[in-house]
Formats: sequence, C-alpha cells, structure tokens
Amino acid sequence: MTGPLVPFREIVLKVHSRCDLACDHCYVYEHADQSWRTRPKTISDDVIFRTAQRLAEHAATHALPSVSVILHGGEPLLAGPARLRRVCEELTSAFEGLAELDLRIHTNGLQLSPRYLDLFDEFGVRVGISLDGDRAANDRHRRFADGRSSHPLVLKAVELLRQERYRHLYLGLLCTVDVENDPRAVLDALCELEPPLIDFLLPHATWDDPPSRPDGSPTAYADWLLAVFDHWRERGGPVPVRLFSSVLSTLSGGPSLTESLGLAPTDLVVVETDGQLEQVDSLKSAYEGAAATGFDVFTHAFDEVAAHPGVQARQLGLAGVSETCRRCPVVRSCGGGLYTHRYRSAGPSGAFDNPSVYCADLEALVRGIEARTAAALVAPAVAEPVELLAAQQDLTRTLLARLNADIGRRGGERWEAAWELATAIDASEEGARGLGEVLAQPYTRSWLLRALELAQEQPGAARVARGMSAYLAAAVVRAGLDLSVRVTFSDGSLFLPGLGELRIADAHGTALLRVVEDGFLVRADEGDRAELCVARPEAAAPGWRPLRRLVTSGSTSGPVLDDLDPYRDCFPAPAADALDEGAFADLEARVGEAWRLIEAKAPGRTAEMNGCLTTLTPLTGLVPTEPAVGRHGYGALGISPDGSADELAFALVRGFRRAELRALRDVTDLYAADGSWKHRMPWQEEPVPFSRLLADTYERMALGAFDPLFLEGVPQALDTLEGAAELTISGKQLVDRMRKDI
Repeated sequence: MTGPLVPFREIVLKVHSRCDLACDHCYVYEHADQSWRTRPKTISDDVIFRTAQRLAEHAATHALPSVSVILHGGEPLLAGPARLRRVCEELTSAFEGLAELDLRIHTNGLQLSPRYLDLFDEFGVRVGISLDGDRAANDRHRRFADGRSSHPLVLKAVELLRQERYRHLYLGLLCTVDVENDPRAVLDALCELEPPLIDFLLPHATWDDPPSRPDGSPTAYADWLLAVFDHWRERGGPVPVRLFSSVLSTLSGGPSLTESLGLAPTDLVVVETDGQLEQVDSLKSAYEGAAATGFDVFTHAFDEVAAHPGVQARQLGLAGVSETCRRCPVVRSCGGGLYTHRYRSAGPSGAFDNPSVYCADLEALVRGIEARTAAALVAPAVAEPVELLAAQQDLTRTLLARLNADIGRRGGERWEAAWELATAIDASEEGARGLGEVLAQPYTRSWLLRALELAQEQPGAARVARGMSAYLAAAVVRAGLDLSVRVTFSDGSLFLPGLGELRIADAHGTALLRVVEDGFLVRADEGDRAELCVARPEAAAPGWRPLRRLVTSGSTSGPVLDDLDPYRDCFPAPAADALDEGAFADLEARVGEAWRLIEAKAPGRTAEMNGCLTTLTPLTGLVPTEPAVGRHGYGALGISPDGSADELAFALVRGFRRAELRALRDVTDLYAADGSWKHRMPWQEEPVPFSRLLADTYERMALGAFDPLFLEGVPQALDTLEGAAELTISGKQLVDRMRKDI
C-alpha cells in the first residue's frame, strides 16, 4: 500500500561519520547496522554541492516555504569550522530567494567553542546538545572510550551557548531515557540549564533487541516519564518538553509534535557523508542495511526517495500501523510508536507490521498524562450551557478583532471612525452590554464571516466599513447611549440587527441615528422622509418593523422570529419572505403548542432550549421535521413555516441538538478530524466517519422522547464512541455526559 508522495521538509545531513565519544547506547556504532565503517569520515565538496542543488530542486518542485537541514554525525563538529562553513555557504546560496532555510546542528558539545558559535551566528545555525541529565545519569552511557566522564565538557558547552551573544542559537537539550536514572534529578539538572526545549528520547530498541527493564515492569519507561511529568508540573512546567506537549496536543485533537509519536506522515530523509540517501537514521537499530534506499544525490532526485516503499510506509497514517494499533483508542497519540521500534525479524506479520516494543509504555504514558490533566483540559463549554454561550461570545469578538486586523488601512477613514466608535461604546458598562447583545445575535456572525472574505480587497473593505455602522447603531440603541451614529442604508431600508427594519427613503444614502428617551431618532441626509422617530423599538410604528418574539407555553419570552435580517441567507435552504401578521399568529400558535408537547414528552428539554435557542427563521423548501443549521452564531435555527405542531416539536428538538453540537465544535475540539477511521452505526450498515456517528447518536438520544425506536442501538453507539481513537478529552467528557443522560 502506498499513499501520495509527501515532500521532504527535514533533511539530516551527515557531515562527519565518526565520534569523539563511545556512548554504549548509540544506534550508529553499537546497533545492527555497521555501515559507518565504510563511510568517508568527512563529507566532500561534491556531496555538499549536489545535496544543496538536489534539495533546492526539491523545494522548488513542491513550492516548499521552508526546509530544515540538521547537521549531524557521528559528531558533526569533528568536520571542523572550514568544512561546516562550506556546508552553510552552499545551502544558503542554493536557497537564496527560493525558500526559508532553517539550519540546525545536533552535537555532543565537546568541541563547541566561540569559533564555531560565531560561524553558526553568521548563518543562523541553531544548536541542540545531547545531555542525559546530571553527572551520574550522563556518565551511565555518555563516556569517552577510556571511560572518562564527558559531563564537565558538555556543561561548559551549554554555558557557552547560554551567553547573551549566543543565546538565540540555543535550540534545546536531547536526553535519552534510562530508567535506572533518578527522573527528578534528571529533570532538575536539565531545567537548571534553561534550555528552550527538552526532548526525551526512548532508547532505540526492537522486538529482536528489546529495551532494558531492570525490574521487569512492562511499563518501566512510562513510569519513569510520568515521574518526570509529575515533577515537571510541580515545578510549573518551567521548560517545554516536546514529548509531553505532543501527547497533550493529540489528546486535545491537535497534531503530533514529534516523529516518535502520532500518525503524521514522516517528511525526513538522511544524506550520508558519501552522498547516499537513506531513510530515517534510527532504522540502523533494526538490521544491516535497513535504512538504505539504493539512491544517492549524484544520480537521484529527492522525489525518487520519497517514492521509495520504505519511506512511503511511514507516510500512511492509520493505514501504516498494525491491526492491533488501529483498534487501540490511544493510537492517535502514540501513532504506533517510532517505526524502528516495531521491528521483529520473525513472526506472522511483516517486519514492521507490529505494535511498538514500547507499546505498553506508550499506552500507559498517554493514559497517565490524560488522567492527570483531564480536568484542566476539558473545555468548560462541554459541561455548562452558560460557558458555551460565553465561549461563543468570545469567538464572535475574536472574529471582530480579526476583521479589524485584516481590514487595516483598506477600510479608510470610515473604518477607523467605526472602530473608534466601537471602542467608545465598549468602554462603558452599558455600552459593553449593548455591544455584547448585538454580537450575540446569530446573524452577526454571518455578517462577520462574509465581511472577513470581503475585507481582502479595497472595494470590499469600504463596503464592510459601511455595514459596520448598523451594528454599532443597534448597540447604541440597546445601551441607551448619548452617541450619534452615521449609518448607511440601501433600497430605502436600514436593518438594525436584533431590533428591526426601518424604511427611510426610496434610495441609497446615509442618515444620522441617535437615542431619544426610550427610543431613537433617525434623520436621513436626503429623501422624502427626512426624519423618523421610533418611540419604542419593540413596537411597530410607521416606517418601523420590529422583530417579533414568539411567546411559548404561557411565558412572556421565547425565541425571536427573525424574518428580516439580510444575513439570514446563511442556511442551506433559501430564507422565506417576511411573514404577514396572519401567518405570524399561526406560526406562534404552533410554536406554543410544540413547546407544550416538548415539555410533556421530554421534561427539562425546554429548560435547556430557553435562553439558548434565541432565533427562528422560516425557510422555504424544508420538510417540516427537518430543521436547518447554517453559517451563523449559536442560537439560530431554520425551520419550515408549514407543518403541524407535532412536526414542529420534533424539528425544534432535532435542530437544537444539531445547533448545540455545532456550537461546541466551533469552540472546542471534540474529536480529531485528521484520521481515516470509519465506524459502524447500529442503525446503518455502511460505516461512517466519527463526526457522523457522534452527530447521529447525539441527535437520536433527544428524539427518543418522541419515539423509543430512536434509542435502539444508542448504548452500543456510545460504546463505539468511547473506544474511538479520534475522541479528545473534551469529547470524552461529552460522551460521558451523553451516557449519564441516557
């Protein structure tokens, strides 16, 4: 099985094949592949030149914005300053004007000196140093051939790198885990050196050559890392740890941040000192020649390596892991482990078609981090409706701020004036309340999304600036502020979001709006109707048509019928024309009866809907039992103006569940959307994506109040949801809430 070609964005360039340490856990010299013995010690001019040209060609072919090159070994500093300068010059020259070049070097630090660091400063080469912790931990493996400690020299190198003039080159520390070391002491020693990042690496091992487990524990490495994690949290997380950041990211639906975990395709290739192009270097731990491709920089393009079966096997995501891993709920976080660690020379599966030799450790690590952080990582919006409303309000305000940033100077003086007015309105308690009420209108979100698209060009930016005035005017009216707002109207109509529509004149133009007593006054600059006064915004008046509220179940409040907002055209079905009084009265009666039916069949459901389901909009062409959710903020629902009270009750419950789930997905990741999993639903033969399973189950739970048949298979569906790898911590909280509800 192969997938689409994934271009290389990270290149490990071996500039020297020997080392000045004799680390007994080194995969290059101590493991199965011994090809280093036949490699040139130092990279040649020809290999440097051809690598730079091939890499630039690859970047141009795939329009890559940036490429990382990691200078590696052996010990890369043994190549010497002159050779490293040649490497940097060739690569920099090849990428000039083509793509950003991110140069790095991974070193043991023994040879590091100001001479090297001045060179690295010149070319922007960032430095990562291998250090296994305190002296006792580091000396366990990282010694000279004669047994001497390397620790003092490594500390000297780090201290040099921490100097003010070189601090910007400090990339971080790489620490190989040994479970016999004290995890707290290791973390303390590393944090004391103030690295920008710490990378904890599992020692390379395979099923043929498994990792050391002194106490026989199948989760020894997880236990060690969790002890580090606990101490790291106790210390307030003083330094980012890539391994922990990756697990926390995937648990929340984000991407993996390291090659050793997660399902992201590998985009790394190795260039040896002789120009041979190889797969990921850690494969040298599997068997002799495991990393080889048969390609080199002299006769082969990087695309040929990218198409190599061994490379493509690490780019298949879920399809590239073993069947055992595909069924595991933590696979999205662990990704089946590092490809090398899956190797087994004999067995019923292929050589790499196995779980990681660290499988139990990886599962325990992911579950351990989840158990320790779940309460903090769960989005409050999942647990409390009021938090969902607040998160939605924050999202709308974020979109408004982004609009201001995007529109920049293209909006001209009109936009600057509008933004200054918005700031002035928001400065007072009453104004902030009024602006908040306007931003909470569902179709304000629709306008903002449309405005963000328009703001990219000058004419669109000017149109957005004109449109903003209506929202500010509505905020001023709601807050009762003593401010004048210049508004723009078209076709003689001015719509104030959440309030209603004003007929001003028969053409386009501008007008001045200001608050008077309990209402507002609008004076058009031109036209037949020079001035209109609306004494009470909630009541109809000549030239003024307010939005009407649907009274439900004996209450004086209920959802607003919005059949006027010009941005209500955000549904998959067309918006209906405004309802006349007779049609409104008929719909209001059916909504009231529907509300009573919901209360009778699903006690408590209307309490959930009150305050959250704020807006109903009639649409054409809908089946009465099929509501619509569109591109708008939380609270709106598109409904058919036809149908019985029973059909309307069913539609309201179904639509509210859809709208609520959409609103949750807007503000938090309930599941990861980057997988290719398919799941069977008990009520359907054809497997579906996780999103469909969750949506159907969430909806059917509520519809069971109307027909118990909807609940058939829901417990099994919840079991499937709970065991799904895509589910995030917030998603698990939601599914747990669903199970309690049922």
